[in-house]
This record gives sequence, structure tokens and C-alpha cells, in this order.
Amino acid sequence: MKKSIFNLSATLIAGLFATAAFAQTPAAPEASVPAKVEAAHTKAVVKADAKEAQAVVKADAKEAKAVVAAKTEVASAKTDAAATKAKAHHTAKKTKAKADAKLASATAEAAPAK
Repeated sequence: MKKSIFNLSATLIAGLFATAAFAQTPAAPEASVPAKVEAAHTKAVVKADAKEAQAVVKADAKEAKAVVAAKTEVASAKTDAAATKAKAHHTAKKTKAKADAKLASATAEAAPAK
């Protein structure tokens, strides 16, 4: 009886190995043609994605450069405006001082005439 169980176990194990070997056989050659086409398609898609990503990066860099240039122009304009305002305030203050001096001088000359 021990011999029959051993034979049965050996047969089952041999069957498992045969099934595993059969399941791992390579596919038919016809299946490799669509695989080549699929590989070419995948390569084209990856290449297109890479070009798109590169174009996006270039566009973003160009936009950032324009933003920096615009910010520089705005800062320059703000500085110029501040300088112009300061000059205008200084000129107005000077003009008001001259007018006040003329008024004071006219008032001083008119006071003794009374």
C-alpha cells in the first residue's frame, strides 16, 4: 500500500510539473506583430508627450521672463512716479514759500503806510 501511495504522489507531482511547463510555452508568432505595432505606438505617444512637456516648459519660462520684465517695468515706473511726486511737492513747497514771502513783504510795506 505504501508503494501505491508513493506512485500516486509521484504521478500527481509529475502532472503538476507538466501543467506548469505547458502553461509557460511562448505565444504564437502572430501575437508578436501586434506587439511590435503596439510598441511603436507607445514610443510615438511617449515622444509626443515629451515634446508637449518641453513646449509647456518653454512657454512657462517665457511667461515667467515676461512677468519679471513687467514687474521690473512696474517697479521702475513706481520709482519714477515717486521721484516725480517728490519733485512736484518740493516745487510746490518752494513756490508757496515764495508766495508767502511776497505776501509778507507786501504786508510789511503796506503796514507803515497806514
